[in-house]
Amino acid sequence: MTPKPALLLAALLLGQAIATASAAAAPPPGRPSPSASTAEQLYAAARPKLLQIRTVVASAGRQSSLGSGFLVSSDGLAITNYHVVSQFALEPAAYRLEYTTVDGAHGGVKLLAIDLANDLAVVRLEKHDGPFFQFNSRATGASLPKGEQLYSMGNPLDLGFTIVEGTYNGLVERSYNERLHFTGAVNPGMSGGPAVASDGRVVGINVAKQVGGELVSFLVPARFAAALLARARRSEPLSPHQIRSEIGHQVTAWQEKLYAALNAQGFRSTSLGPYRVIESTAPWFTCWARTTAGQVPKPRATVDSGSCYSDTRLFIANDLSTGFIQVSQSYLHSVDLNSFQFATFLSSYGFASLPGGWKQKWYTPQRCREDFIAVAQAEQRLPLRVLWCAHAYREFDSLYDVVATATTQNSDSEALVVQLSLQAVSYDNAVALAKHVFEGVQWTK
Repeated sequence: MTPKPALLLAALLLGQAIATASAAAAPPPGRPSPSASTAEQLYAAARPKLLQIRTVVASAGRQSSLGSGFLVSSDGLAITNYHVVSQFALEPAAYRLEYTTVDGAHGGVKLLAIDLANDLAVVRLEKHDGPFFQFNSRATGASLPKGEQLYSMGNPLDLGFTIVEGTYNGLVERSYNERLHFTGAVNPGMSGGPAVASDGRVVGINVAKQVGGELVSFLVPARFAAALLARARRSEPLSPHQIRSEIGHQVTAWQEKLYAALNAQGFRSTSLGPYRVIESTAPWFTCWARTTAGQVPKPRATVDSGSCYSDTRLFIANDLSTGFIQVSQSYLHSVDLNSFQFATFLSSYGFASLPGGWKQKWYTPQRCREDFIAVAQAEQRLPLRVLWCAHAYREFDSLYDVVATATTQNSDSEALVVQLSLQAVSYDNAVALAKHVFEGVQWTK
């Protein structure tokens, strides 16, 4: 049926009116509509402030690693993770840093400041007068409520810039370095990107995820980034020598604070067979126990062991993480071995390699020494045979990886092995902790 001319004209006028009204109501290009979701609005506003940070092999001109970052000033200052720029920091002659924006603009990057303990870096871009992120005052004041929705941004797996929604779950409880627990999907490539609250201000910086877990990710609190930025504003780009020196200085200072905190937290005594041993009460230590008693076939000597280790890793390079502390105790008991057989079993038990392994690039060769010491105990002295092994760090003066193993046999069928493993520790701190751990050994029979 052919429509009447009057009706056709009315329909055309109505369509034109609707189109005109829609155009008038549409938001300007690049700005989300009022009905857009929070994530959509936040990402639209964040686009010009987001960066991909690339480490490029200088001689080849091709990328070696990728991370994320974000602008924090109108004059081109940006925040990222230290581990994103670590290759350049350690080998500036072999690498250079570049940035890429969401829209494809790119340029050079200069390193201004680093914070190893919090895995942060401030860089300067060849980019000026652009928009930038600000820090959330509740986050910098540590008053962000648990359960608040956060939005993490970055470039995961080089797939393109992404926004991920998740929940803030407070500080990680068993971590020496402060980290925020974020239940969102932070993936490789997003390191150094911002996590913002619904106001678009930065709450934390993407840093890591829990391998083997689902949506267990971690953020560096924004207050550390704000503090580093304040220092960096007064700084010129670091020279290669200054970068190396600063890394060594920060590793040494970090371990001093760690062992001071360990001593301040104190220790407790606990039973293991007929012995008493000590363990740290620091909340960043996790303790586990196991036994060989249920093995099949039935063992001729059983081993009941306990181990406490710290969540105190410090990233320095892709092939070097330090700061680990572990204290292990093993109670050995003969089932049907005679005294000679048990002594042979004991002599082959408990030797461990240094906690950092041995990489010639980072360490000097291992050296070991054996001592016999006596621990005062009531009216007697408990004899301990101690094997000390250590290697020094080539890059960091007066720091060592140490493993100390103490053995005592107080009958023909029972013995105790206590082992201390330490990474990136000064000589004085290693000796002081070993002395404390070994002096805590007691024989209760």
